[in-house]
Amino acid sequence: MPKGPNGEKRPADAIGLAVMIGKIATGEIEDERESLSSAAAEMGRKGGKARADGMTPERRSEIAKRAAAKRWADKKP
Repeated sequence: MPKGPNGEKRPADAIGLAVMIGKIATGEIEDERESLSSAAAEMGRKGGKARADGMTPERRSEIAKRAAAKRWADKKP
């Protein structure tokens, strides 16, 4: 059986994969990848907080203004 990038076992054929997805959707089996993604998200939150704590309020404001300008630049027709 082939292994994914994180060593998890996944079916090689399309029908087997479809059956596995159906079982995950109905709750018959647990998807191991969900725990990996939530751990990564938690680490990202910790890193963002640490970065913000290390900055001066002026620097945070400068970054926020640039981000807002970029968002609004994309919205113009």
